[in-house]
Amino acid sequence: MNILKEFRVNDKCSYLAQKDQTTHYKVIENCSTSYCQELIEHGYRRFGKIYFRPICTACDECKSIKIDVKNFDFSSSQRRVIRKAANIKSYIQRPSLSKEHLELFEKYHLFMNDKKGWEHASSSAQSYYSSFVDAHNDFGYEVLYFAEEKLIGVDLIDILEDGISSIYFYYDPEYAHYSLGKLSLYNQIMFAKKSNKQWIYLGYYVKDCPSLSYKSQYKPYVTLHARPQLYEEAIWK
Repeated sequence: MNILKEFRVNDKCSYLAQKDQTTHYKVIENCSTSYCQELIEHGYRRFGKIYFRPICTACDECKSIKIDVKNFDFSSSQRRVIRKAANIKSYIQRPSLSKEHLELFEKYHLFMNDKKGWEHASSSAQSYYSSFVDAHNDFGYEVLYFAEEKLIGVDLIDILEDGISSIYFYYDPEYAHYSLGKLSLYNQIMFAKKSNKQWIYLGYYVKDCPSLSYKSQYKPYVTLHARPQLYEEAIWK
């Protein structure tokens, strides 16, 4: 493992309007599973070689959140989502890059730009590779979802020592009636239960950000207290 560099960036907040944010970044080559686990447990997220977390001094609205898998029980409506998608096939493998990946990624973000006003800039093969394929090491995977032979969803995850870290999910809007975002999370939970893993790390919960506030629907969950340094105990409650 090699930490190539560390730095901080001050910018406009990605989640709350009229706020600024400060983000701490680590760029790590050949990160071990155990160190990735430690970083995620202390509130970092991963995209490729880059690990980051907010360290804003005037705001603590970004709460790292994780689902308690062992005590999670599927509701009737959640089971209906799973049953409805019985014809959708999924495969897990190491992260990859193809023409189908890029076309689906572009289609999803154009849809979200129209639906929710997300900023949109076309993704290149290089930027996609840097964010989702590079530096997956021993823990990074993708779950591919297919309707017959058509790729309709890609779920990027890290399988860690005590759980699964959700990195990113995108899907074909034409298949939105399958609730693919929910389905991908339910499949993560079922996989974690079968693998005897305790947690699903969902990234950041922000109460007043619609794109992130939904995460509190999945109970039971805990959130990370404060912003512990790596040499400090990470307290979740």
